[in-house]
Amino acid sequence: MLSPESASVIRATLPTVGGALDDITARFYATMFAEHPELLDGLFNRGNQASGHQRRALAGSIAAFAGALLADPHTRPDVLLGRIAHKHAAVGVTDEQYTIVHKYLFAAIADVLGDAVTPEVAAAWDEVYWLMAGALIAQEAGLYHEAQVRPGQSWRRWTVVERREETPDAASFLLRPADGAPAPRARAGQYVSVRVRMPDGVHQLREYSISSAPGDGTRRITVKRVRGEGVPDGEVSNLLLDSVRTGDELTLSAPFGDVVLDESDRPLALVSAGIGCTPMVGMLEHLAATGSTRPVIVLHADRSPADHALRADTDRLVKALPTARSLFWYERPGAEEPTAPTGTMGLDDVDVPKDASVYLCGPLPFMRGMRAELLRAGVPARDIRYEVFGPDLWLADATG
Repeated sequence: MLSPESASVIRATLPTVGGALDDITARFYATMFAEHPELLDGLFNRGNQASGHQRRALAGSIAAFAGALLADPHTRPDVLLGRIAHKHAAVGVTDEQYTIVHKYLFAAIADVLGDAVTPEVAAAWDEVYWLMAGALIAQEAGLYHEAQVRPGQSWRRWTVVERREETPDAASFLLRPADGAPAPRARAGQYVSVRVRMPDGVHQLREYSISSAPGDGTRRITVKRVRGEGVPDGEVSNLLLDSVRTGDELTLSAPFGDVVLDESDRPLALVSAGIGCTPMVGMLEHLAATGSTRPVIVLHADRSPADHALRADTDRLVKALPTARSLFWYERPGAEEPTAPTGTMGLDDVDVPKDASVYLCGPLPFMRGMRAELLRAGVPARDIRYEVFGPDLWLADATG
């Protein structure tokens, strides 16, 4: 896929470009938003911009894609981009926006690297960009087609039919299509984007896992308050918790997400921390609704039983599944779960089947630690999948 001439140039310049990607992406976003401020209204997450998470994720994905092309120049590494394609579809990215990104990204490369960007270097990296963009455009087109929506037009109004307080800092919203039409198909583990207008008039999007069974015509999302420190992280979640009540309407996307429950009969391990329990409960709801007899182990870590969102649902669903069991860890014990271990999660005394399909969700350090423990316990890496709320920094940190 990558021409021999470009492969030679990319191999020679990847260390230089890779080392400057953080500066390049910072310049890229600053310039693009200065000239296209409308992109911050309903497309880009300004909290991730302020924290630098989006910049790091973009840099990591570019470096990883270029490295994979060099490892096998005859194959386009589309598999690396599946998660990005789902995130893009969930916020409504369109083909035309790749041209805008190209303009400002390559201007930033030239600004940061100066004379090092010869015509040959520019042409080689241009080839990499359009291979990456082409792969994403193709995948996103397939996702839009599968969801039966037009690119960038997957939004529908949903009515909040119930609000349930889960913890002092979390609530669940049960939603039904406001137009009365059937809900779009979803798979256990997927998420939806919620689009809201902020007090300053700017629309912001956030993704929330579906925490209910995906097939009954409703959607439940469970939202936790995020207490940011000087950045607008959590502004959508906090707005939902502070102002949305039963009878209100929300704007939701079609469901997307590549970390979905497999349909095999293999043992299943659902490993989460904090609000990372939400896709796991959605999977449990699906298993219970379909009468599954799969062996399931649910492992969850939280601050305390009172802070554990959907704890009662998890207990109910584990009891409803004939071969399911659960184990919770809490930093602070509570009478609600008197036998729960105190402290951080550890797998030394937990029997996770080596042939299990494992799903991880929670803070990135937690997932890294659990993945390492699972690998040491003999679970193959190919059987461990993880979901990240927001930009995927796992890959970014690995390539940084």
